Amino acid sequence: MVQGTLDMLILKTLALEPMHGYGIGVRLKQISRGVFQVNVGSLFPAFRRLEREGLIKGEWRGTENNRRARYYIATERGLRQLKSETREWERQTAAIARILEA
Repeated sequence: MVQGTLDMLILKTLALEPMHGYGIGVRLKQISRGVFQVNVGSLFPAFRRLEREGLIKGEWRGTENNRRARYYIATERGLRQLKSETREWERQTAAIARILEA
């Protein structure tokens, strides 16, 4: 995973629907077709950081397996941050592509 992109990918996952931590890891692996396998040790510090910054919020809910899990939801501020980071990501990857094609 490209350094500094985990927060953006978590926000993108949560923009689709609220999810618990394990589910976010599975979703990232599925959508990336196995390229990104994020371990829990990386995800949970990111969740705490994003919550502290007001970009996501967490709440305890029951899962489909009758267990309790902390679900995360992207806040309005988080969605604005995602939009901004996506624009910057696209700008930078386009610039890199132009350099590699030169």
